[in-house]
Amino acid sequence: MAAEQMADGRDQGPPGDEYQAPPRPLDAIDRDILRILQADGRASIRSVADRVHVSRANAYARINRLIEDGVIRGFSARVNHERAGQGASAYITLKIVQNSWRTVREQLKALPGAAHIALVSGDFDVLLLVHTPDNRTLRELVLTRLQAIPEVLSTRTLLVFEETDLGRRPLTDDL
Repeated sequence: MAAEQMADGRDQGPPGDEYQAPPRPLDAIDRDILRILQADGRASIRSVADRVHVSRANAYARINRLIEDGVIRGFSARVNHERAGQGASAYITLKIVQNSWRTVREQLKALPGAAHIALVSGDFDVLLLVHTPDNRTLRELVLTRLQAIPEVLSTRTLLVFEETDLGRRPLTDDL
């Protein structure tokens, strides 16, 4: 069940509003497995098992547990958005109607190019990262799609001129 999710790369995402049992504590082997998979999400079970000095069955069971517990949310490719035809990127801040987060989140998830959505504290409520083919498409996304959402009170667009992907940084021992 979890192995199939791992094999096909489906991202399970963070838990929603449903009840979820508290996470089980991670031991040193679990943390080592996470470090290996963060560095190489395509590492084989055999390779992981060899590197953490456990049997393949143990490594398989541990990875499945990490997936089922929501510690591992999925596996994906890191993409150079510009080379993939998404040359314009922006962080967009949104102020939204109080208590409308769940509704707004669902609408933002459906936007083309939406890469990351976060409910935050501070001067705005939501931080949205988008990748679009060009500035004209970005403009349409903001002015036509985002500002048409009734719960969105205001937006501010911050163009990304250059970015550095830190996605494969190893975990710390502070887990």
